[in-house]
Amino acid sequence: MKAVILAGGFGTRLSEETESIPKPMIEIGGRPLLWHLMKIFSHQGVNDFSIALGYKGDVIKRYFLQYPQLHSDLAIDLGRGTVDLDERFEEHWRLELVDTGADTMTGGRLRRLRERLDDTFFFTYGDGLSDIDLDGLLAFHKAHGRLATVTAVRPRARFGVLHIDADDRVQRFNEKPDDQSDYVNGGFFVLEPGAIDYIDGDSTTWERDPCERLALDGQLLAYRHDGYWQCVDTLHELRLLRDAWNRGEAGWKVW
Repeated sequence: MKAVILAGGFGTRLSEETESIPKPMIEIGGRPLLWHLMKIFSHQGVNDFSIALGYKGDVIKRYFLQYPQLHSDLAIDLGRGTVDLDERFEEHWRLELVDTGADTMTGGRLRRLRERLDDTFFFTYGDGLSDIDLDGLLAFHKAHGRLATVTAVRPRARFGVLHIDADDRVQRFNEKPDDQSDYVNGGFFVLEPGAIDYIDGDSTTWERDPCERLALDGQLLAYRHDGYWQCVDTLHELRLLRDAWNRGEAGWKVW
């Protein structure tokens, strides 16, 4: 199967990090966020990727063009003009790096890949990490037979929860609550090519009209994932991921 990854947004809420690179290239533990995401897929047997580029897509192209040299010991013979790599990589990735336009919205980026997608495929954002069970997700999708499946997650609340009684006394203070009940869109979709027909054009946001119409038509089901999931929308969330990696407690590290 193929995995489509959106990697073209401006990342404006992380401007301190994204002034010169796209958000999926922000590093955690010395490797881009995009690399961590692709490792999640490849560990579970998905090695074929279509990456939708936009803002500073050339940075992503250069990274993968230079990947063998960047992550290998090199034996360079300047006289002969040869370079030998002393590493063999466990990654067997096949990549399509496709420019989908600097200002194209999320749905429009997917629509621009339509001719490259002729079978069931995974689809996700380039800024979310999870210990998602892809086999379970795919089996759920195949069992219901609809056009689309979205992974539903319960994110950790960003603020502490105060439990207050009628006299304004704080009965309980929970700084890191884990009991948030509402599910949200966690990415990690499974789609049939027909789902792309719900996208009108470049200005279409995938999460708005297409997903809303798929839901109204009974073509969108939710796969509930109660394990690890974290997106990177703010510097605080980025620090959480970096700290977790440095402590050896990266919940998304399934490989």
